[in-house]
Amino acid sequence: TVMNLNGAFLSGSLGSRLRPLTYYFQKTMLPIGKSQKPILEYIVRYLKSYGVTEISMLVGYKAEQIINYFKDGSSFGVKIDYSFDSEELKGNGGALINAYKSGKFDGYEDVLIYYSDILTDLDLKQFIEFHEENGFEATLAVADHYKLPVGVAEISGKKVVSFREKPEIKIYPTIGILMMKVEAIKKFAERKGETDIMGDMVQSLVKEGLVGAYVTNAFWIDVGTTETYEKLDHEFIEELFSKYMV
Repeated sequence: TVMNLNGAFLSGSLGSRLRPLTYYFQKTMLPIGKSQKPILEYIVRYLKSYGVTEISMLVGYKAEQIINYFKDGSSFGVKIDYSFDSEELKGNGGALINAYKSGKFDGYEDVLIYYSDILTDLDLKQFIEFHEENGFEATLAVADHYKLPVGVAEISGKKVVSFREKPEIKIYPTIGILMMKVEAIKKFAERKGETDIMGDMVQSLVKEGLVGAYVTNAFWIDVGTTETYEKLDHEFIEELFSKYMV
């Protein structure tokens, strides 16, 4: 069981990469798998399997769809509350800071932040242990490679001298999961205006040398684009997540 940890989901964006579907649906409520449950339900059940049972959902666009489905979380065996950004504090960072200022992380040392258009079978226990053992203020889960979605040509003059179809390249893409100490969130409590968790908060901590990288080869997929959603292997997703959907 994961102790002294609160989970925060980012599920409030407009989902512009999934238009026109997201004109009608909150992107995290799009159905996936053979059972056609919402993306967010898979994530809730995945986290619950690791003992994360207190969840603050950071919501905005079409939040009613999420709230009406999950309510207080009791039917999923978890406790869920909801946080919004505000006129004073906008963006996902604003919603996270508002959750902190309203006391939703009181009594916790760390917050697990999960971008809810990502599906993964990352070993969360190992990730959390890495964060705790290394004492970072924030820890990013990063993949050990990235497979480009396009072919790549090497060119000499006007001639193609080599070509690789959708090669894997050695970079470390973030996979939408991070841990952040509550004390680190507190540093940003006086911010105003638009605040982004990765672009502003994590970036600031990186400059101070306070962010760790947990490198993983776990499966992950960003289902936040129309192309990815249309090509999703629903049987594979159902099989991969069956151990969590109980």
